[in-house]
Amino acid sequence: MNAVLEGNGSSLQQLRGDYRARKEQLLAGLRTTGSSTRGIGKLLKDLAGLADGLLRTLWDQAGFPASFALVAVGGYGRGELFPHSDVDVLVLMPDGTHADGDDDLKQKLEAFIGSCWDAGLEIGSSVRTVGECVAQAQADVTVQTSLLESRVIAGDRKLYAMFWRAFKDTLDPSAFFIAKTLEMRQRHNKYENTPYALEPNCKESPGGLRDLQVILWVAKAADLGRSWDELARKGLATAFEARQIKRNEALLNLIRAKLHVLANRREDRLVFDLQTAVAESFGYSNVTKPNGKIVTRASEQLMKRFYWAAKAVDQLNQILLLNIEERLNPSTHAPRPINERFFEKAGMIDVASDDLYEKNPHAILETFLLYQTTVGVKGLSARTLRALYNARDVMDAKFRDDPVNHNTFRAILMQPRGITHAMRLMNQTSVLGRYLWVFRRIVGQMQHDLFHVYTVDQHILMVLRNVRRFFIPEHAHEYPFCSQLAAGWDKPYVLYIAALFHDIAKGRGGDHSELGAKEVRHFCKQHGIEKEDCALIEFLVRQHLAMSHIAQKADLGDPDVIKAFAQRVGNERYLTALYLLTVADIRGTSPKVWNAWKGKLLEDLYRYTLRVLGGRAPDPGADVEARKREALVQLQLYALPFEAHKKLWDSLDIGYFMRHDASDIAWHTRHVSRHVGSGKTIVRARMSPVGEGLQILVYTPDQTDLFARICGYFDQAGFSILDAKIHTATNGYALDTFQVVTSMLPDHYRELVSMVESELAATLQAAGPLPPPGRGRVSRRVRSFPIAPRVDLRPDEKAQHWLLTVSASDRVGLLYSIARVLAKHKLNLQLAKVTTLGERVEDTFLIDGPELQQNRRQIEIETELLETLGA
Repeated sequence: MNAVLEGNGSSLQQLRGDYRARKEQLLAGLRTTGSSTRGIGKLLKDLAGLADGLLRTLWDQAGFPASFALVAVGGYGRGELFPHSDVDVLVLMPDGTHADGDDDLKQKLEAFIGSCWDAGLEIGSSVRTVGECVAQAQADVTVQTSLLESRVIAGDRKLYAMFWRAFKDTLDPSAFFIAKTLEMRQRHNKYENTPYALEPNCKESPGGLRDLQVILWVAKAADLGRSWDELARKGLATAFEARQIKRNEALLNLIRAKLHVLANRREDRLVFDLQTAVAESFGYSNVTKPNGKIVTRASEQLMKRFYWAAKAVDQLNQILLLNIEERLNPSTHAPRPINERFFEKAGMIDVASDDLYEKNPHAILETFLLYQTTVGVKGLSARTLRALYNARDVMDAKFRDDPVNHNTFRAILMQPRGITHAMRLMNQTSVLGRYLWVFRRIVGQMQHDLFHVYTVDQHILMVLRNVRRFFIPEHAHEYPFCSQLAAGWDKPYVLYIAALFHDIAKGRGGDHSELGAKEVRHFCKQHGIEKEDCALIEFLVRQHLAMSHIAQKADLGDPDVIKAFAQRVGNERYLTALYLLTVADIRGTSPKVWNAWKGKLLEDLYRYTLRVLGGRAPDPGADVEARKREALVQLQLYALPFEAHKKLWDSLDIGYFMRHDASDIAWHTRHVSRHVGSGKTIVRARMSPVGEGLQILVYTPDQTDLFARICGYFDQAGFSILDAKIHTATNGYALDTFQVVTSMLPDHYRELVSMVESELAATLQAAGPLPPPGRGRVSRRVRSFPIAPRVDLRPDEKAQHWLLTVSASDRVGLLYSIARVLAKHKLNLQLAKVTTLGERVEDTFLIDGPELQQNRRQIEIETELLETLGA
């Protein structure tokens, strides 16, 4: 086929047809099921060779001067081409040539590039002289990198040789090394320094193909080698490391190539939409129980394999780059002894001998203790990383049961600094998973709950980081209350261990909190943790979900709720520890899950519970009077008439005052007291006093579809409801408060406040049926991992109201759809707890109404809600 493509008499149409046909033949194997990586290197070279042949034909037809050259650059210059990657070429001209002033040359260039597109090549082109190439390379490291991988395709090879000599003469290997490593660090930061994102980029993410390319770029710039085998021959990698790199590179190449083919476009991300298709093309299938329930998804098996490959690439990338740096700057790597087993070299811990860990396995954990305690150390040397990589078999059951290792690991946990970095480095080097075998089981394990954006091991380390930050003064501005509590906490390692184990039993089936409590009990006993501390750690792992569940779903104005939670935690120490772990846990799920409103709910629950634990039993009457007094003090600032509050407050029962704090009561009173019983609809909005978004007050004659109408307006206006407090006064008026957020909150919020106040009031005053809900689109993640909708309707403990709990995948207009069902059945809403966890909603409503007293009606309501949630 290449011979056909290089035929000078071929028309563009024929060339395009031949190119596409041959390309389809080459790609046919990627569409079939198979996970063998053996032929992927040849395929990428064949695709590049196919493009080479077509370009030579088009170059010959273009009629360029014989002194010009066509050069492949970038990834295509490496002699590899992915199915939908750009074909990057450089038209290289002799110095003194000016394309801009030569109309004939300009036409030839335009015709050539146009013919490339017409023939089916996704071309990326540049036109430069030799001098321009050298000058731009000196000014831009990206151009420098692209030219470093260049090769000539057609034209004057002597011109290319002249360019290459001039380019290499100006290339500073040390400066290039620094530029590429800084660039890599920035790229890693963009991907949150982890290869374990749920939708990783197999090219750009840490541990991706780009990390391997960086090694070859800096090695080639320093004339240290052009291939993995050459790097091994020159002592920069061992033969074993070279084999590992080639094996993992082949897997990443195969995944990327399959992504291109299955997406039918350039797609380097393992997005949820494509994970299953790629997994099935590898031959993976869902593992199910006899009842059909999925135990392990095909996509999960693929991703686990990807994560292990990315982790290996990440480790090997560090080893080889450190070796190259040492070759480039040998004078800065003079060793300084730390003890008889380790040296400090250029800020890195260096083993005294390559076989240290085989001879003395205790030194493995000692490495990380020294990393924490040695001033000035910022990492591990290439020699140390290589020794750890080769000592994995030493970390066996005997190693894990060794009391000396138990003492060292406990010492690591109890250090006053460096805990987060040490644990991350231990996980990165696979030591953590080999020492804590239970941790190994969750390395690279995906979480299909639509609000965790990290794998289980990365989530655990993120929670550990969050806990650690509570104890660091430099981070006190982030969560001042947590930092205040942490300042009085005497044993941080208790919280570190709880963070390390809180999700360690995920993916086994069963209650991971209970299973995790058993695992941490064994760990504490094995590592000599004091009995009292062990009991607290076990409690934290077992109950780590309790506080967020109660804060976000229960009525914190109900004294019985607070009393029951106080009995569960038992004392102030347990409460404080659980609060700190809960805040760290929620923040460690996703940057999008935490918000100020959730923070306020947790802090309120903590303070209410602390008051009960202090020996002060809940006294609703006393609490209400205290809130009224505080509200009156605040109202004095606004010069309201004497007893202006009385008419409103007389229409409100104790439940209202228990559910609202003094500032909210004062705000309501200031705006509503003049309008009690007037028949008017009052809507007021302000910036939320607890964080982002708006707080909105609605006072209007009550009606059965009021909540639905309000939700309908918020849906149409692009607001998301975080919380709703619904109250019906004794005079038949509704006094409702909403916390809402919007992505469109402007800098000058007054216009938004005015808009909400006028538009929502008009909506509530307008008569007519409820408008139909919009058909909100669901996200990619929801389509890939749909949640089976759940509805739970049961009477509360006092049997006076019903508790409705719904769980479903989130979408625009979902809350309004639920509210329409409640309105249809004339159900009164007393309280709404709206919880959004990433792409999942878990909402709780306190309702009452005559239809709830009939079993048949209950079933109808539940059925309609399920249909609404699943729509």
